[in-house]
Amino acid sequence: MLPISSQLLGKTSDGGSRWNPAAAALLLSLSLGFPLSVATCPPCCLCTSDIISCSGRNLSTLPSDLPGYATRLDLSHNALAVLPVGWISQPFDRLATLVLSRNSISRIEVDAFTVTPHLQHLDLSSNQLMALNSSIFTGLKELKELLLFGNQIVQINPGAFSNLYSLQRLYLSGNRLIAFPLGLYWEPGGPRNLTFLDLSYNRLSEVPVQSLLSLTRHGGIYLQENPLVCECALLALLEYWLWKQYRPLVDFRGEYPCRDGSGPVSECSREVVSDIPLEAQTYQVEPGKWLRVPCPGLASQGQEGLVVFWVTPRTVLNSSTNDPSAHLIVFPNGTLEIRGALMEESGMYGCVAARGRHYDPNESLEVYVVVGNRSATARGLARGSSAEHFNTAFTTLASCVVSIILVLLYLYLTPCRCRENRGGGSRGCGGRAFILCSDPREVESGQRRSNGKRVAFLEPQADDSDIGGPKTPAMNLGQVTTEGILKNGTRTVGQTLMDTAHIA
Repeated sequence: MLPISSQLLGKTSDGGSRWNPAAAALLLSLSLGFPLSVATCPPCCLCTSDIISCSGRNLSTLPSDLPGYATRLDLSHNALAVLPVGWISQPFDRLATLVLSRNSISRIEVDAFTVTPHLQHLDLSSNQLMALNSSIFTGLKELKELLLFGNQIVQINPGAFSNLYSLQRLYLSGNRLIAFPLGLYWEPGGPRNLTFLDLSYNRLSEVPVQSLLSLTRHGGIYLQENPLVCECALLALLEYWLWKQYRPLVDFRGEYPCRDGSGPVSECSREVVSDIPLEAQTYQVEPGKWLRVPCPGLASQGQEGLVVFWVTPRTVLNSSTNDPSAHLIVFPNGTLEIRGALMEESGMYGCVAARGRHYDPNESLEVYVVVGNRSATARGLARGSSAEHFNTAFTTLASCVVSIILVLLYLYLTPCRCRENRGGGSRGCGGRAFILCSDPREVESGQRRSNGKRVAFLEPQADDSDIGGPKTPAMNLGQVTTEGILKNGTRTVGQTLMDTAHIA
């Protein structure tokens, strides 16, 4: 057997040699003790600059020699069943997108994603996950989008989404959830910036209406194609969403219950709706005082068992869970009572109740409450809502002031350059505009004091360089009248300028 060095260098048995640069570099690395760090693409994958695709290879286990330079790794359409902790041999510090859809993954071990600390998009759709255990996504602090639709998820354990501080979009459509995952929003360590939640095509029969009224002010929650029971609270929510033109409802209106007059519309709105038009109204109260605000469109005598929600600037209330000692109370007839009004409670208040009809866009289900001086509050709101217009007006005003100052500086601080050429006619002033400067020491005692400058505009004359004859003065100063000069002081029109000592 030939020595290893001979094989690497390509030496033959007959004494000849064949130079192999790659083998020589490998031999040099081994002799110097350097580790092998050459990134090679697995035979079952396709690798480009920063993308690795091992999709559709019927893989039951992942290749152990995946290069770590990828920013996108596609492992979809395979036969993976478990995602263990050591599913890759080295950390993927640059990986931003991981696609694991269309596999058979039914279990994900804790800390399985600690090797991808900078992951932003994770696709686990169309797998066989049945439960999301606690800390299953540990290490994904930068994750923004998580796709879990098309699984068999029945249960979401507390803490399943802990440490997902940056999560913005969560897709849970097409699973088997029977309870709304409200812990997403209030559990410690949960998503703080979640603005999109898709719960469509699950098995939800009821939803927390009061919580949804608060949550949907900051994001979209999709609930279409769930077996929701059409009851009064849900009807009130859907009517309010339609009036608000809430996109998750407007875009999928035909896939929600309580539509086309079906459901308990008559029971919810019987003897409740009044004939008062739904117009925008404003209520004012002094700080510390009490105020009662009726619900727009409801009769003064409410129906027994009617649930009315009030969306306030700070919280959401309902008429079924009232605390007599609370600061805000909703009476059974839908009237809101504010006890000891605070300045920060000024704003829009929306009344959500099942009225059993569609609203005209010009109608209003909201009222405006002003705590304190109405004009002061209006000015404060105008400052807050019209900051851009104020900035534009201020910039325009400042520009005008600067322009006026520049014009005044030009008119009153222009140096008198004609004084040196009194005997030279118009040569010092160019023959077109004269700055007539007066020195207070040269003004006779009988004359009125002037402001120091007068400007005379003359008709342009032909350039003397093109005329062969002798040059003539631009004008006769002894015959110029104030008709061609800007009036100054009390001098009257037609008065002749005879004293050339004032001409600069």
